[in-house]
Amino acid sequence: MSKIKLAVNGMTCEHCVKAVTHALRGVAGVESAEVDLAQGRAVVVGAADVQRLLAAIAAAGYRAEVRG
Repeated sequence: MSKIKLAVNGMTCEHCVKAVTHALRGVAGVESAEVDLAQGRAVVVGAADVQRLLAAIAAAGYRAEVRG
């Protein structure tokens, strides 16, 4: 299992956090997903494909990029 850190842009409230969390958890290979509104980030644990994670966030209406 790996830990993938993402910077997420466009979140403004807890509804946004729930939407991004739901989108990430819907991607195959995701064991867990934690989204932090104040930090504008998400941490995903599992064997999910990074491009699919980014696409899921984009489909939910937000922007994301891999954070080192």
